[in-house]
Amino acid sequence: MINEDTIVAIATANGIGSISIVRLSGSDALNIAKIISKQSTLKPRYAKLSKLYDKSNELIDEALVLYFQNPFSFTGEDVVEFQCHGGVAISNIVLETCIKYGARIANPGEFSKRAYLNNKIDLSQAQAISKMIEAKSEDAVKLLARQLKGELTEFVDTIRKDLLFMLAYTEVNIDYAEEDLPKDIFEQIKEKLDATQIKLDNTLEASRRREGLIEGFKVAIVGKPNVGKSSLLNKLLNFNRAIVSDIAGTTRDTIEESVRIGTHIIKIVDTAGIREAKDEIEKIGIEKSKEAIEQSDIVIALLDGSREFDDEDQKIVDILDTTDKETIVILTKADLKQKLDTKLIHLSYLTLNTKENIKPLITRLEEILNQNTSGDDITLISKQQIIEVENTLSNIHQSYIPLKTGELEFFAHHINEAIESISNITRPYEHSQMLDVMFGEFCLGK
Repeated sequence: MINEDTIVAIATANGIGSISIVRLSGSDALNIAKIISKQSTLKPRYAKLSKLYDKSNELIDEALVLYFQNPFSFTGEDVVEFQCHGGVAISNIVLETCIKYGARIANPGEFSKRAYLNNKIDLSQAQAISKMIEAKSEDAVKLLARQLKGELTEFVDTIRKDLLFMLAYTEVNIDYAEEDLPKDIFEQIKEKLDATQIKLDNTLEASRRREGLIEGFKVAIVGKPNVGKSSLLNKLLNFNRAIVSDIAGTTRDTIEESVRIGTHIIKIVDTAGIREAKDEIEKIGIEKSKEAIEQSDIVIALLDGSREFDDEDQKIVDILDTTDKETIVILTKADLKQKLDTKLIHLSYLTLNTKENIKPLITRLEEILNQNTSGDDITLISKQQIIEVENTLSNIHQSYIPLKTGELEFFAHHINEAIESISNITRPYEHSQMLDVMFGEFCLGK
């Protein structure tokens, strides 16, 4: 599918750089490029150094011109790239010149949309492209590269193929009961149903565990007032971001900053001290602290080792007991005499002087982050993908009873819904796919 209109956009980030790329795509892309560069021909996939001229025949720049002939381009259409010298002014003049010769400004995501419509990529690959630009770690880039290569596409195709097998045999049994079907067909369906459920459950669990890998892991620092939370934040950032004071309650709102730990960029949230609030503002700050814990992937809980264990410490421990987050307990102020009875904590802990050496904490953080990124499991990279898998699993769960009771119409309904949900991850399901399996494998109508 070649669009009649030709779109153009600046493909590089705003600002000054060594190169700025202006990209054209559409039926008139080659013609516009030849006019601007005054070239009679452009050889596909060859970089041509050429002068570029505006509509008044004034020189704009000397740039590399690359032509990708349809369908062998990202969008599946004729695509031309002008690799100009960097800078806002040059690329804008090239852009405006393309528009004067008949192109229009591309809508957000329109290049990828055309690639999808021309079957160059599917929805999962389009999402991988978007997420890769925003990736917060090296591991995220590697994971997204696997999805861009088609790993999730292959996984979805396998699940869909098994579900189509179940649906096709079921429909044949309903509509063509006189046909000779394998005697163990329903045992085969049950086995495939079980295997599919296990695959999807494992994928869902791995994806939830790695959610922070794509969006960026969030680490919340919690503890009672004046326990050293702000000192720890400043030490992790290596500059004084938070105010440090002996006055309890100095931090009354959450403070968020990003820092690199190993190969990961994480967001650290310094929270207000958790205690019985003395005023409304402090109460709001404490509520935000609790919200930060719920929204985090890892919780660093600080207890003052130089003071005896008290009710405020118990509140922190209670919170840790009820959360399913990864937790690191730290006894602070290791340079002072330790008075806290560690038997009351019943959790493993580190003892640190948070103003000095925090290497053990960084090591532990890196271990947890690497643990959440290891493995070769398929990973879903968006809420939409997770919802579609959840819907697929829901229909699979509901299909077991009608399969067992022989209510094949209801079974077929749930499997059909499951196919539609899993297909939404890559490319919507067409009913003809099921018919191809039916009529291709069973030799019906003999």
